[in-house]
Amino acid sequence: MNTTLTANSWITKLKPNPQAKLRLFCFHYAGGGALSFRSWTDSLPSCIEVCPIELPGRGFRLLETPFTEIEPVIETLTLTILSSLNKPFAFFGHSMGALVSFELARRLRKEYNQSPVHLFMSGHRAPQIPDRDPPIHALPEPEFLRQLCRYNGTPKAVLENAELMELLLPTLRADFAVVETYVYSQESPLDCPIAVFGGLEDWKVGVEELEAWRKQTNAAFSLEMFPGDHFFLHSAQTLLLQSLSQLLSAVELP
Repeated sequence: MNTTLTANSWITKLKPNPQAKLRLFCFHYAGGGALSFRSWTDSLPSCIEVCPIELPGRGFRLLETPFTEIEPVIETLTLTILSSLNKPFAFFGHSMGALVSFELARRLRKEYNQSPVHLFMSGHRAPQIPDRDPPIHALPEPEFLRQLCRYNGTPKAVLENAELMELLLPTLRADFAVVETYVYSQESPLDCPIAVFGGLEDWKVGVEELEAWRKQTNAAFSLEMFPGDHFFLHSAQTLLLQSLSQLLSAVELP
């Protein structure tokens, strides 16, 4: 894989595409990283440049301290991404990534009058709906790992590898803290369309909670459900990317 890192390492371009008409910035889930999107370029229209975001504490940035609150994530991301917004862009975020990309879109509107041409929110309830489950980021390790298992996103072999988990746990806890300490603030709906994706067997996020994203846009809204649990992003990847390709192909570029 030919991965080109920007100087600041926040944005990875798996296959740089200077001729692209649109950049799709992809925001990973808690415990994930840019590699979650490593195969996307080959399945999306050739006019799309896939630009996964890599937060500190994972992948190429494993030795960097991960964030534990969303505000500094958004502040830093806003400044980092600005120079890459010189052509039309869209955001895709799964779980934690949905929350981060949504708040980034609001910050770009507020401070720079910039907007994605489309938001794709995946596997996360609408931000105005409080989490019905108690926070887990500060639980003792055995209980934290038990709760982590419910998401079905960490391979059993990894969970049972004590040395590997010792390496991964600080980032996992930090990512969950980012989500679990998030406080929604009321703002006017965004002007870009929002498409929402969910897993039919996702115990964490129900259809009604996904449908509630409709209140966050003045433009078009769509909701599509896929077979799979919280990580349908991987298990139903082919179907998801087919749908994403159709939606991206229909985007009216300025």
